[in-house]
Amino acid sequence: MRLTPSLSLEEVAGMIRAEFDGDPGMPVTGINEIHRVEKGDITFVDHPKYYKKALSSAATTIIINQRMASPNGKALIFSDDPFRDFVSLIQRYRPFESSGTMISPTAIVGQGTIIQPGVFIGNHVRIGENCLIHPNVSIYDHSVIGDHVIIHSGAVIGADAFYFKRRPTHYDKLESGGRAVIQDHVEIGANTTIDKGVSGDTIVGAGSKLDNLIQIGHDTIIGKNCLFAAHVGVAGCVNIEDDVILWGQVGVQKDLTIGRGAVVLGQSGIAKSLEGNKTYFGSPVLEAREKMKELAMMKRLPGIIEKL
Repeated sequence: MRLTPSLSLEEVAGMIRAEFDGDPGMPVTGINEIHRVEKGDITFVDHPKYYKKALSSAATTIIINQRMASPNGKALIFSDDPFRDFVSLIQRYRPFESSGTMISPTAIVGQGTIIQPGVFIGNHVRIGENCLIHPNVSIYDHSVIGDHVIIHSGAVIGADAFYFKRRPTHYDKLESGGRAVIQDHVEIGANTTIDKGVSGDTIVGAGSKLDNLIQIGHDTIIGKNCLFAAHVGVAGCVNIEDDVILWGQVGVQKDLTIGRGAVVLGQSGIAKSLEGNKTYFGSPVLEAREKMKELAMMKRLPGIIEKL
């Protein structure tokens, strides 16, 4: 999430009433969680397991619950609860806005686009030209839809990220301040859901086609001309490169990469990154030919055991 205009380190620390180590005038140009940070961003870390990842990331400012010297070129803000303070910044710069109409007056809809009855279009949404939005689609605030996009009935674009911190008595929600971005010539099936980024963008690349009943998690980036069949579930912060095919009921774990041109056969479970231009099957996935050999060998086990 970009900050326009940018803030200074001293201003941000003042907002959350925290001490800091670094140049007071260092610019903070964006708010982002660790998986999608860029130079100038502020992020947070609240567990020693992830200190190294946060401190060596592209983020310029880190809210942290440990006193230490700031790394060269970075700044630290010291907090007893970095999660809480990070959420407070998102709520300050991307607060929830209620809507009193089915199509917000702040939404922009391009020429030639057809909006069927029962469609909800939230605040600050941008929809391009020659799109077809079928009945009962919900497009949440700040979503961006390109040109020549088709969205079928019941789809939800830009719902909140499924991101919670476990407390001793409850779960705290990491409020979503990002967007869902659907590029040109995408088709989205009925009852498919695409969550917005926590603080960045969830992106569906140009020309990609998504079937019915698919879930795309926060901050996931899908490349161009991908094809996903029904019941695919993709977790957050996944990178899916161009021309990937995921057949029905494929499940994808968070924070991994699927290489360009990979094909994953139905009901497979992806728990680690996959190389491109190969076909995979199984849970956990292997290259399809190897997995089929493994299954064939397993069928022979009862006979082998009897002989023993």
